[in-house]
Amino acid sequence: MDIVYVRDLKLDARIGIYEWEKRIFQKIRVDLEMAWDNRPPANSDNIKDTLNYKTAAKRVKALVDADHYELVERLAETIASTLMQELQIPWIQVTVGKPGAVHGSSEVGVRIERGNRAWQPSI
Repeated sequence: MDIVYVRDLKLDARIGIYEWEKRIFQKIRVDLEMAWDNRPPANSDNIKDTLNYKTAAKRVKALVDADHYELVERLAETIASTLMQELQIPWIQVTVGKPGAVHGSSEVGVRIERGNRAWQPSI
């Protein structure tokens, strides 16, 4: 399986369960790993054949900007389901980290995996 990835996407989010968190923006970090058959774009050298990582990153930013999320779990699910549906991704792994959320840690968060990990492109 080929992977297209976005690492360490830093965004300002309205996220958290506490009232004070609902009034501020906090830094979050998002990693994406997305299954894609990279042979067609490798052969064509044409952006239209790719899973465009810039498009994926912009869509994640739009999702984060559009809503307040109480839990990183809901944000991760929203990202995974939206990208899978809109970009026809057969498998995705999404990590959402919240730096500084737990005293003494550099980051806490969740990593989810959705779709068929054993996916193989048709030849």
